Amino acid sequence: MLPGFGDTRRKLPWHLRKREEAPTFEYAFRPATRADLGDVREIYNHYVTNSVVTFDEKPSTLKYWQEKFDMLQKLGLPMIVAVSPNDQVLGYALVQPLSAKSAFRYSAENSIYLGPGATGKGLGAPLLDELITACRDADLREIIAVISDSGADASIKLHKKAGFKEVGRMGGVGYKFGRSLGTITMQKSLKEPKTKRFARRS
Repeated sequence: MLPGFGDTRRKLPWHLRKREEAPTFEYAFRPATRADLGDVREIYNHYVTNSVVTFDEKPSTLKYWQEKFDMLQKLGLPMIVAVSPNDQVLGYALVQPLSAKSAFRYSAENSIYLGPGATGKGLGAPLLDELITACRDADLREIIAVISDSGADASIKLHKKAGFKEVGRMGGVGYKFGRSLGTITMQKSLKEPKTKRFARRS
């Protein structure tokens, strides 16, 4: 190019230019291990401190998650993590006892949380499907989701897509960040149990 002369080559309009492909978002599912609990804790605490999708107000401790993990392992209830190709935890899903009373042993309450960097990438639906499959394998009959009625539209949509039906609402039962909050309860029925689960004492 001669000095003083600009580049006179014609450039294509932006909509005709070749677009660079975004990196593929890759993930896999596996049962959670104790080594994952630090990452699980960080994901959950992000929502504790920044949202009303959980009614917890104080960040959880690693000890809390270790005790929860041990309890789920003892009861044979699934806890699943979604991981990147380098085994970074992207999100998790679990079910826990709906009640300590033994008659509730075929029912469980689910939780599903994605790390901030993993939202909006299509991970939630397959992660919830993986949890539902694990619940069937664990011989559960009913899965219950209790969802905040504020700021959780994506969670409600996710559960509806997975076949959950709304079965009830409660208003003003929570209070966080200076505002009253309600809950929406959704339920999904699974197959009849094939075997008898351990009957927990009331």
